[in-house]
Amino acid sequence: MITRAQDRCLAIWPVATFIEQTQALRNAPSSSKQVRDYQRMLASGASDETPDKQGRITIPPHLRAYAGLDKDCVVVGAMNRVEVWDAAAWQSYSDEQETAFAEMNDEVFPGL
Repeated sequence: MITRAQDRCLAIWPVATFIEQTQALRNAPSSSKQVRDYQRMLASGASDETPDKQGRITIPPHLRAYAGLDKDCVVVGAMNRVEVWDAAAWQSYSDEQETAFAEMNDEVFPGL
């Protein structure tokens, strides 16, 4: 499954992992506007893509447009998913996050 993610990137999961990750979202109260908005944004962009014989997938045009994928891309492993970023957007995001990442300690992530 490939869909839009926060920060104007795309997230790619195996179908089973996507279902597992979104279980809580499916069970969330639809009476909450915030829940409905998130469900709509995530689900409306989701596309079940099947890899070809060489393991490649097609990124639908609406998702390429959302993430600004025109030319150079960066593929980032993000624990339980793969993210696809426009190269310039990734560089900007990475530069902004570097200081915060370097300052994270046991108070934020005990045992790391």
